[in-house]
Amino acid sequence: MRVKSLWLLAIGYWLTSTQAFSQDKENSGFSLEQKNDTLSELTLRTDSTYDHWTLPYPVYRFCTGDVDGDGSIDAMVGVIKKTRYYRTKERRLFIFKNYHGLVRPLWLGSKLGGILEDFRFLDGKIRSLESTTDGKYVVAEYRWAHFGLAFERFIAKNVTKEEALVLFNE
Repeated sequence: MRVKSLWLLAIGYWLTSTQAFSQDKENSGFSLEQKNDTLSELTLRTDSTYDHWTLPYPVYRFCTGDVDGDGSIDAMVGVIKKTRYYRTKERRLFIFKNYHGLVRPLWLGSKLGGILEDFRFLDGKIRSLESTTDGKYVVAEYRWAHFGLAFERFIAKNVTKEEALVLFNE
């Protein structure tokens, strides 16, 4: 029992020494702890478990919501990284789920439609702000489809960044 108490005290000290970003309003259990500019840990706390997933990339966005419609809250993390097929560092979207108290990847996306600038979770869908190779912007919505995200609709196409930001934030 003493060893468990010391272990919990050490974890508490470690957690207070990092910057934490949580989504308490949704009571998801997920939080993001940023260790430095290029290292974060996605943590999941339930009444009886604690688990984490190390993200050795810069993080630009964190939010939670029920992406796949199974009734449990998932974590969406925007990271900046290269992939096997896209060799430049760009913004990517990772989705994690609570699998029996453990953080598990649901989808580690390498690309949506265009060049991902930002995303948010709204009404059960992921809304994206994407740029195109010709300098225009697109606002699109994606929904979960069995294994990954499926394009649902464009909210705007071929607009300026200012126009896209207004629609993205609605």
